Amino acid sequence: MRHRRRARSQMAAIDQINVTPLLDLTFLLLIAFMITMPLMEYGTSINAPEMNSSELPSENFESVTLTGSGTILLGKEVVTRDELVSRLQALKNSGRKVELLLRADGGRSYKEVIELMAEIRRSGFGDVTLVTQAERK
Repeated sequence: MRHRRRARSQMAAIDQINVTPLLDLTFLLLIAFMITMPLMEYGTSINAPEMNSSELPSENFESVTLTGSGTILLGKEVVTRDELVSRLQALKNSGRKVELLLRADGGRSYKEVIELMAEIRRSGFGDVTLVTQAERK
């Protein structure tokens, strides 16, 4: 008989576990993450056109420029996207080793720059150097 009372008292102690502090901690963490996640998503501010950059090549290069108004220049000459592809293919097939530099106005959208890079890759140039301004300190 005595043995049964001891077993019941041990079971009664297990039934008395208080989960309130655990729930308080869970809700506190949930609220903290709900508040901080939107701040983490929009808290990073970058300015891509200004980065640490290495020196540009002094010879054997050709530049493709996307201006603020959306005009594409090959060297100093205005071209359309189709003309750009055909001229770059001719440049690639000329046998000269030419490094291609891509300059884009900081006001142009990321999508436009990526589309222009896709056109350049379609013309046969695999490596393109993105030209940026030096960081202001």
